[in-house]
Amino acid sequence: MSARLPDAELSRRLGHVFSDPALLDTALMHASAAFERDGTRGNERLEFLGDAVLGLVVARLLYERHPDWREGELTRARAALVNGRVLAHQARSLGLVEYFVLGRTERRSGGAEKDRVLANLFEAVIGAIYLDGGIEPVRALVLRCFDEALAAETMPQRDPKTRFQEWAHATLRATPRYVVLKDSGVDDADDRFTVEVSVNEEAWGVGCGRSKRIAERAAAAQALERIAGGSGG
Repeated sequence: MSARLPDAELSRRLGHVFSDPALLDTALMHASAAFERDGTRGNERLEFLGDAVLGLVVARLLYERHPDWREGELTRARAALVNGRVLAHQARSLGLVEYFVLGRTERRSGGAEKDRVLANLFEAVIGAIYLDGGIEPVRALVLRCFDEALAAETMPQRDPKTRFQEWAHATLRATPRYVVLKDSGVDDADDRFTVEVSVNEEAWGVGCGRSKRIAERAAAAQALERIAGGSGG
């Protein structure tokens, strides 16, 4: 369960010195470690709060910076900024992993490298900062972490699965179906899963990835390429 104790360096990275350091300690305590220690649930409640606070702050900043964007554009931009992969990247960039306390089982399973676990960690730290200092230090941290993306004038493009589904609904009046063709069983292999996407039993694309979700996106991307090439519909 050991990890570095929060120190002045972490406060500098976060841009906030905690009046109640116990909040930060809790944010950095994974449920697996807390349960081993005293049967509690670690940073789960702070994660819940941080998720809501982060969504609010990002929504407000997008609203302020892009007065011409419609609701759907703002919604997609927020989703692109606060997805698990992006939040995990922010956790790594801030060096939160150095201070993250995990239980023995979670450590052995590589929890400190899992995007889902690190995204939850980032949200928990956001929740802790909010409880300790209010919305302003959260806003300041979000601006530092996401400033370039928040300022982007181009709308984040919808993911390939969404775009292909919209095309299939409009053109073929049907919903795409994703089927796993192969699972090598090799953890973290870039081509572990092979997935085929079909519409009305016609295959439209095949993709590979380390997770089913990544493979599905790759399959949908191939389908979109087929459409763009003029062989769709």
